[in-house]
Amino acid sequence: MSFLKSFPPPASEDGLRLQQPDTEAVMNGKGLGTGTLYIAESRLSWLDGSGLGFSLEYPSISLHAVSRDPNAYPREHLYVMVNTRFGEESKDSLSDEDEEDGDEDVEPITEFRFVPSDKSALEAMFTAMCECQALHPDPEDEDSDDYDGEEYDVDAHEQGQGDIPTFYTYEEGLSHLTAEGQATLERLEGMLSQSVSSQYNMAGVRTDDSVRDYEDGMEVDAAPTVAGQFEDADVDH
Repeated sequence: MSFLKSFPPPASEDGLRLQQPDTEAVMNGKGLGTGTLYIAESRLSWLDGSGLGFSLEYPSISLHAVSRDPNAYPREHLYVMVNTRFGEESKDSLSDEDEEDGDEDVEPITEFRFVPSDKSALEAMFTAMCECQALHPDPEDEDSDDYDGEEYDVDAHEQGQGDIPTFYTYEEGLSHLTAEGQATLERLEGMLSQSVSSQYNMAGVRTDDSVRDYEDGMEVDAAPTVAGQFEDADVDH
């Protein structure tokens, strides 16, 4: 494929953590051949026997996981999802008409599967990926931790300077609500009370009770937990 390029494999100076030979690379369901997977601190690379391959930058990787689901792929592998188009689906190969018709809000995604001949190496591959990914945090996540609001100056307020914020007790707060606000609060409290008394069944996880009797007399039988596609998964962003 045209996006495969020739480049030197990562070395120790690139922070090479793991080198896995005899690893098949599959991109969006298309086999690229068998080669060597290099998991380094700087990037994730794969090279075939002729020296052609590709590299993935960690900031572009949104998910990596160990997949053992035969319905997803017949062989156990390291699954990697990146927020970039590769190969024939790359942005450079799209026509102007396709770009105009495409949804600008849809983020480009490419799926890679790295299938080692020795499946016992998957745990080491996953661990190395986690360690290297952690060295490249998402800058947007770091910015979200910053607080842009005004700081409360305790010393200034103790000296009688500045505006002192007003605090209300629960009863005092209710007295300041409009009729519409009180109606909204009552509705939210009712929803909260109902949600607490109800049983949750989310993402295949249930509460300890296998059967719950509801006020309307209906019973819900316990459903078996269904294993997902990924045994190990790390959402990176």
